[in-house]
Amino acid sequence: MFKRIVLTGSLVLALALVIPAHADTIYSAVLLGSNEVPPTGSPATGVGIFTLSGNMLTIAETFTGLTAPASAAHIHCCGPVGVNEMVAVPFTPFPNATAGAFNTTVDLSLASTYTAGFITQEGGTAALAEAGLIAGLNSGNAYANIHDANFPNGEIRGQISQVTPEPASLLLFGTGLIATVQIARRRIRA
Repeated sequence: MFKRIVLTGSLVLALALVIPAHADTIYSAVLLGSNEVPPTGSPATGVGIFTLSGNMLTIAETFTGLTAPASAAHIHCCGPVGVNEMVAVPFTPFPNATAGAFNTTVDLSLASTYTAGFITQEGGTAALAEAGLIAGLNSGNAYANIHDANFPNGEIRGQISQVTPEPASLLLFGTGLIATVQIARRRIRA
């Protein structure tokens, strides 16, 4: 009985050290002119990483090669790939440049995070807007894009999708877990 308790306690401790209490959800988007609707033919590119932690959404976007300085950027929601949707979350202040980076964290529980139109579309409250945006992110029905004077409807765009752990990460976790169990068993036997 004592051996089982020690083994179980070791396993629980190992899991507690490896698995965070609150895991963030990470999304990414590759922004290209060919993703715009209709496609722009722009040579510009961009990458967005969006990290959801509770009510907080961290936005990290880099871009290069715009044909004119950026005039706006934002997340649009909520529709399938190939459909133009309403602006949900504006990126302010976005760099007025042809290349650069934008980093911010927004509180999704606040009405000021969203456009008034998106709040209305989602049912009239910040809580409903937050639920709608998160559902759109989780289902791949949101996108980010960057606008400029040459492409007022958007020069580059990327569908936002959830990042899943790669198999190598899961293999590493599993290997570590098995090693921890084996060490615990050896200690019990000794």
